[in-house]
Amino acid sequence: MALRAGVLGLGVMGRYHSRVLSTLDGVEFVGVYDPADSVGPTIEGRPVVKDLEQFLDLGFDYCVVAAPTVYHLDIGTQLAERGIHALIEKPVASTTEAAIALRDLFAAAGLIGGVGHIERFNPALQAARVRIADGLLGDIYQIATRRQGPFPGRIADVGVIKDLASHDIDLTAWVSQQKYVSVNARTAYRSGREHEDMLLAIGTLSRGTIASHTVNWLTPFKERTTIITGEKGALVADTLTADLTHYQNGVIENTWEQVSSFRGVTEGDVTRFALVRKEPLLAEHEAFRDAVLSGDSSGIVTLDEGANVVRIAEQLALDGVAHKIS
Repeated sequence: MALRAGVLGLGVMGRYHSRVLSTLDGVEFVGVYDPADSVGPTIEGRPVVKDLEQFLDLGFDYCVVAAPTVYHLDIGTQLAERGIHALIEKPVASTTEAAIALRDLFAAAGLIGGVGHIERFNPALQAARVRIADGLLGDIYQIATRRQGPFPGRIADVGVIKDLASHDIDLTAWVSQQKYVSVNARTAYRSGREHEDMLLAIGTLSRGTIASHTVNWLTPFKERTTIITGEKGALVADTLTADLTHYQNGVIENTWEQVSSFRGVTEGDVTRFALVRKEPLLAEHEAFRDAVLSGDSSGIVTLDEGANVVRIAEQLALDGVAHKIS
């Protein structure tokens, strides 16, 4: 019997989720809740319901919460009270307190709660995680991410930290299997909005890896790059194209005295891996469907992990003001 699933919120991400759910094996896409007058009566051949109680009365095994972040706690609470599993778009909540409340609600109800940190399901980062675990790079020294581009009109209630940097916080901890132990940052407000639109952040992870994140909505081209440097070389993941390239430390002896006296690394072989490129959103939905069926949340981003991302993002926002040097 197919799982009954629905979507709450029909913005850009809500439409993407609806498209995937409408063709997902083992799932019956029931419909969407969105109270906006501008939304049409159907999506992917399913009804758009304006009243939340009426929508929930349709009966669901799980729902995707794609409403604005400020509504996540209220909607998530109603889903938990009805015994409905939930995949909640990132950031999981507006504040750390709200994120922890959601985590505890779903845990107390024995429900699966996940967070839509879609970058974990990007083929390039999935492959990087496997190769790092296999020892390809040895000890990880540094992870540097760049996530920048023009301002997306769909974002209204959060700044660049919670909307974009939250991806980098999650993927950095996940791909390295480490926790953040310290962070600091600088932010800027250049576009006239109340929220920050530029971030430079650095952090230290639990096994000594250092991390840096360059994030903004002010660059006239789109970039999504993660560079992971270790003792044996580096991996470069481009999550826009789902490409993963390995730069190996060289082992060829250099007889040029001035160069060979430098005790660093040398350039070695470069390999661009051939990857199976499944759509990340589809992979995310398959993982959440399987978690609901099995009761095993190890293959998804949990509410606890999502809450930790919000906690770190809030610390970055607090630390984003520069201190003058006298």
